[in-house]
Amino acid sequence: MNHKLNLSGVFTPVVTPFEKDEIRLDWLAENLQKAGETELKGYLALGSNGEFMSLSESEQLDVIKTFVVNKKGKVLMTGTARESVKETIEFSKKAIELGSDYISVLSPHYFAKKMNDEVLYRYYSLIADALTVPVLLYNAPGFASGVMLSNSLVSRLADHPNIIGMKDSSPSGMNGYLAAVQEKDFHILAGSANFYYSALSLGAVGGIISLANALPELCCDFHEAVVTGNSELAVREHYRIFRLNQAVSGKYGVAGVKASMNITGYKGGEPRQPLEAVNAEQSLEMKAFFEKMNVL
Repeated sequence: MNHKLNLSGVFTPVVTPFEKDEIRLDWLAENLQKAGETELKGYLALGSNGEFMSLSESEQLDVIKTFVVNKKGKVLMTGTARESVKETIEFSKKAIELGSDYISVLSPHYFAKKMNDEVLYRYYSLIADALTVPVLLYNAPGFASGVMLSNSLVSRLADHPNIIGMKDSSPSGMNGYLAAVQEKDFHILAGSANFYYSALSLGAVGGIISLANALPELCCDFHEAVVTGNSELAVREHYRIFRLNQAVSGKYGVAGVKASMNITGYKGGEPRQPLEAVNAEQSLEMKAFFEKMNVL
């Protein structure tokens, strides 16, 4: 399997739509059908934007089934992390059986002070040993009580035959990770539009970009400009995407991503409580900014 080819491009960390705290699988299916007509490379199901932590296991399995039925040939990554190796393996196997192409695993973090390199190496290695599809690390200290994968740990894990890449959402920059795996068959994806341009320029193969929930074509056109060497367009679109991202997830988080989708014709719905939805005034402000940025 050519993992570099499979992972090169824009992935959407797809939101899970809710209405009055109830999951709307029909809206999710509608979003996937519409996104399937774009140049997106694929999807991340049950990521942070998917509010996986707010779903029961049965709801998570229903979400995966909805992706598999509606993915239209796109690559499907699924977030399966649990705090224990045993539970992560068990749920990952269910996700694989349903049709996930890759498994994405956020670092364990409840006992954050105990998560040193050796503990994390063992955690990821045991999971990768047990699974029949490739594993991607998910480095997101902001969602993992500050637990961050070190450059040396990523380099060691990159030698595992079933650990083939990483989504990096850390604020420290990707230079160290990219340098650590430069000579290895290991593929890094940017976890934010804020540093997507620099990441691609330095060797990342793609990105998992929340803004692509609402504006997939814009994100895909930007990616194409970078990889084809159209630097003038790439720089211009980078700053546009950066400003849009700041106005959406940078300002409002998941609620902002969902509000932006409602503006651009997707079914973002609401976040699940205790997260609060963007209010009407904020939504109008966001729409006006989108119009100003000429994306509607």
